[in-house]
Amino acid sequence: MTVTHALEFAIAAAFGAIVGSFLNVVIWRLPRGESIIRPRSRCISCGEAIRPRDNVPIAGWLLLRGRCRSCGARIPVRYPLVEALTAGLFILGLWRFGLSWEMASFWYLSAVGVALAYIDLDTHRLPDRLTLPSYAVAAALLGVAAVTRHRPERMLLALLGMAVMYGFFFLLMVIKPGGMGFGDVKLSGVLGLYLGYLGLGILFVGAFLAFLLGGLAAVGALVRRRATRHSTIAFGPALVAGALAAALFGGAIVHAYTGMLA
Repeated sequence: MTVTHALEFAIAAAFGAIVGSFLNVVIWRLPRGESIIRPRSRCISCGEAIRPRDNVPIAGWLLLRGRCRSCGARIPVRYPLVEALTAGLFILGLWRFGLSWEMASFWYLSAVGVALAYIDLDTHRLPDRLTLPSYAVAAALLGVAAVTRHRPERMLLALLGMAVMYGFFFLLMVIKPGGMGFGDVKLSGVLGLYLGYLGLGILFVGAFLAFLLGGLAAVGALVRRRATRHSTIAFGPALVAGALAAALFGGAIVHAYTGMLA
């Protein structure tokens, strides 16, 4: 790895951690109907504003040893985890797509996906305020990527992927009411845009991984007695994880599978 590449990855990690810090605000405030802009970040226990030096992603939590400087209340470990996860995804996006509009598209998908996954875990809801605008943002970013790559047919595949994923998940919701929420259906359309752009094979890998991960999560919750057979399981995290994994590694999976059939 050259010095230039190492610097690019370092910048991607730092930017991802900063975005992750903002996502923590979104995850906490958006479900509560609060502004994600004002006021500045505060301790959720005492309400004291967090000092700039303590608000440095990951490092601030470590230096404070996971406690508020003002009241000593514990700061959930989720905060640095979200920042580190987003940083890692930004690094992987740069590794997979290079400096390109595809990378920018993946970064946006990573950011909104992390926020939606955690909100769904907390509230079992996928807010339209995040999901619906993502259709326009995804279409714009992928459209620019298709034009700059001189591959306009990619946008047709993206739109097809959106229709296939949305239609499939909508059908599942109709067939088994209560098994899947409409929020999952709307999110599936956004993910279908991204995965369809990369190829229909990758689209199918993403859908398969979503159900695989969702099933494993459900089984794990049953084994640990954190859920029963009639409990509602948040499916958004599995959808997001399956889509991100397919975007990063789906090409290799499809190639290996078709090689086995050859």
